[in-house]
Amino acid sequence: MAILDFFIGNMDRHHYETFKHFGNNTFPLHLDHGRGFGQPFHDELSILAPLTQCCVIRQSTLKRVLSFTQQDHRLSGLMRRSLSADPVNPVLSEPNLEALDRRVNIILQSVRECLNQKPSQEVISFDDF
Repeated sequence: MAILDFFIGNMDRHHYETFKHFGNNTFPLHLDHGRGFGQPFHDELSILAPLTQCCVIRQSTLKRVLSFTQQDHRLSGLMRRSLSADPVNPVLSEPNLEALDRRVNIILQSVRECLNQKPSQEVISFDDF
């Protein structure tokens, strides 16, 4: 989920609030601010913490992200085509679409850094299905 959240800039799943009034006797309160695709010019790298800290990615996820590097299969183009039939088109602005392609490269750079630190069999988790 971290990779999907990074693509759309969704920090809600990785952030929570507590009620300070109750001190430490409280519970986490997850809020959804609906900010996916909210900041196309800012890549919040902390969203990738599960990838960069654990250095594990499913093989199928890595293959999919790698496929987005092919010129005729860029994520921005796929999203543009997919959303073109939406009644409220354009759903995403051009900067949001460009951010998707930029974030593909950031994800792959994170995987490269993991592969420089650990053997590939520890980084790439092979799917059982």
